[in-house]
Amino acid sequence: MQPDEITEILNRPLSRELLARDLTRLAYVAKDGTPRTIPIAFTWNGTQIVLCTTKNAPKLHALRVHPTVALTIDTEVHPPKILLLRGHAELDVVDGIPQEYLTMNGTYQMTPQQRVEWEAEVRSLYDGMVRIVVTPTWAKLIDFDTTLPSAVEELVRRRAERQHA
Repeated sequence: MQPDEITEILNRPLSRELLARDLTRLAYVAKDGTPRTIPIAFTWNGTQIVLCTTKNAPKLHALRVHPTVALTIDTEVHPPKILLLRGHAELDVVDGIPQEYLTMNGTYQMTPQQRVEWEAEVRSLYDGMVRIVVTPTWAKLIDFDTTLPSAVEELVRRRAERQHA
């Protein structure tokens, strides 16, 4: 997929709405070679997905070996709105708490006091984190109105051919 095609998909209003959410599912190849999918908080910086994790997270070893990942950002209503991404993960070890981590967790419903307590707990627990920065190399938006999963698109095409035959 060409970079301008990815940009066009990611700039669509529905994609922007999905990229403003705070939870994605990250798929990667684990250390033992089996697939893993985990829910993880994220933020979109306009060109990349940024995820943050502990410096001792098992997924880091796996991502160093196999940096190709897939992400799913979707809604919980029917029909779902789905943004599928594939990309390359780069790991960036940082001291302290990355601002992205504090921002991506800012949409959880907390009172101001709960927010202060949560941030204090985070700062006391982590001496640093790893930013997982994913640059999209492929994107597909599925809204079930104008775009469908490719297998369903194929079925729609076949049905139209049968009806015209």
